[in-house]
Amino acid sequence: MTDQNEVRLVKRAKQGDMHAFEELILQHEKIVYNVALRMMNHSEDAKDISQEVFLKAYRNIGNFDERSQFSTWIYRITANTCIDEMRKRKGRQSFSLEEELENEEGSMQRQVADAGETPEESMLREEQKSEILQALESLSPEHKVAVILRDIKGLSYEEIAEILELTLGTVKSRISRGRNQLKQEILKLREQDAHFIRHKRGKEGRQ
Repeated sequence: MTDQNEVRLVKRAKQGDMHAFEELILQHEKIVYNVALRMMNHSEDAKDISQEVFLKAYRNIGNFDERSQFSTWIYRITANTCIDEMRKRKGRQSFSLEEELENEEGSMQRQVADAGETPEESMLREEQKSEILQALESLSPEHKVAVILRDIKGLSYEEIAEILELTLGTVKSRISRGRNQLKQEILKLREQDAHFIRHKRGKEGRQ
């Protein structure tokens, strides 16, 4: 959708044109769902968040500043809604490695599956992705959303600063700290796995 089309749809939506608003939502529903899915780690939660985001957008479309892109605005609503929900759930957040996660725009390590990769390489890539997704749970909501927008969605620092309404320096700091914490958490997970394997082998050796 071109910027001109978006401007026209926004103007019509502000005037109460439901069809125009629905078209805007159709253009952005995948973005909203995927960010919510990465933040919440559960498809049903992501669907619920998406519905809440679209409801908020509908109620507040009249306040949308047309100097910004609609995508920036919808990203902001999504990020804030996820952060608010995660704060409510603090201490109750669960993680499922079996959850089906969409990954159409790349992974944390910008890994692109090679059509000729071996089964071993494919398994390693999936294990690395699982590690990253699990490690993401160690981040605060604020650091998590910044890392997701940068390293998964591929947005620029400037775009993220506008979405989160933060200074460029704050965005860079949060992403840097988030990445460092991710590395530490991945190392910890690998050490736990290695300890489990050693313990299991030790038990088998004593049998």
